Amino acid sequence: MKHYDAIIIGAGQAGTPLAKKLAEAGKKTAIIEKRLVGGTCINDGCTPTKAMVASARAVYQAKKAVELGVEIGSVKINFKKIKQRKDDIVKQFRESSEKGINNTKGLQLIFGTAKFSGEKELTIALNGGGEEKVTADLIFINTGAKTAIPDIKGLNEIDYLTSTTILELDEVPEHLVVIGGNYIGLEFGQMFNRFGSKITIMEKSSSIIAKEDPDISSALTEILTDEKIEIITHVKVDKITKDKNQLQIAIESGKTKKNITASHLLIAAGRIPQTADLGLEKCGVKLDDKGHILVNEKLETNIKGIYALGDVKGGPAFTHIAYNDYTIVYRNLIEGTDYSINDRPVPYCMFTDPQLGRIGISEKEAKEQNLNYEVAVLPMGYVARGIETNETLGLMKAVVDTDTKKILGAAILASEGGEIMSVLQMAMEGGITYDRIRYCVFAHPTYTESLNNLFMKIHK
Repeated sequence: MKHYDAIIIGAGQAGTPLAKKLAEAGKKTAIIEKRLVGGTCINDGCTPTKAMVASARAVYQAKKAVELGVEIGSVKINFKKIKQRKDDIVKQFRESSEKGINNTKGLQLIFGTAKFSGEKELTIALNGGGEEKVTADLIFINTGAKTAIPDIKGLNEIDYLTSTTILELDEVPEHLVVIGGNYIGLEFGQMFNRFGSKITIMEKSSSIIAKEDPDISSALTEILTDEKIEIITHVKVDKITKDKNQLQIAIESGKTKKNITASHLLIAAGRIPQTADLGLEKCGVKLDDKGHILVNEKLETNIKGIYALGDVKGGPAFTHIAYNDYTIVYRNLIEGTDYSINDRPVPYCMFTDPQLGRIGISEKEAKEQNLNYEVAVLPMGYVARGIETNETLGLMKAVVDTDTKKILGAAILASEGGEIMSVLQMAMEGGITYDRIRYCVFAHPTYTESLNNLFMKIHK
């Protein structure tokens, strides 16, 4: 049985850099990957979707160019070329990541499926056949999450799509129904709508992106419906059947029952951690009721020397959080620091067009916490840069503490919303108060300059 100082299960955005760093620090390290190096982000998530979103935005901009006095004529898409570009970018990123592992001295990459067969022992079903038993002093679980499949009558009898399989389509769907009105569903829905699909988005809550403030949700709903995307809320899907090449989806929305005919169905109603096949009962690692691995503020499980990083541990499921998990674990273990996951900022950006950049707490959360707060809102129609570039959809919104004048949170639904949000995040990190930003000198004409006007909405 082969013994290592450290073993990482899963070559995702936390596992890969952690494995390299541990090996560089002199630890004999192995990283086990059952499918593809790079994890969800590179292979089925951020990288491919944002590459395709860029193509979809180019279609939209071309059609909108006439508003800027540029007449292009009919706009055609070459979907095979769009897919090929996406595949090439994914391949480039994945190969670069794999090369980095293979070029690291003291680090071994093993392709196979790992399962605990003891507290610090793993049995690997090798992809090339056979199995191998390994042990380690330190084990790091970075197995991520996968699409949650809802319990809907008839679903298992049809070929539904997930966020992974939809990326392999060779043709644009005629009518794509999306179950789930959050990040994944909205990004894919708008993207394929711009490629020419008819889109119906179904959400069980009373609104899309239901965790956001109502004004943000309704602004995005209006933007998407103006693009002829159908959004149905309060939905319960009763049954799905296949009739020749079409899907029949029976739904209830409020008191209304109806049947929707579609060519394709995308399931985007949440994700579940990949812990079921890890054999965690053999090592004693505890899970929560949803199957996430329980960790402390240093990302260690209840078993000393076993850690969990990224989506598998629950909490915010973002690539940048997984990467930050790696930096915390590595610095604490190798550099002797005392970093914690408590109180770290959790920025995120949804890449609809316009983007939704978010940091800190929402107005809804400020109200729930009984804080003494004020809200500043600036529609993008009042932003000079937005008017000049014909990007006037959305709004900027910030929540501030009335007493300390500190920024508590922001939602930026705007062109480059993620970049504008990041400026406010830096202000929050540095303790820069809104009254200082109100009179700060920014370059003109930029989107960021409008933070002056945003905070002028607060007269204190």
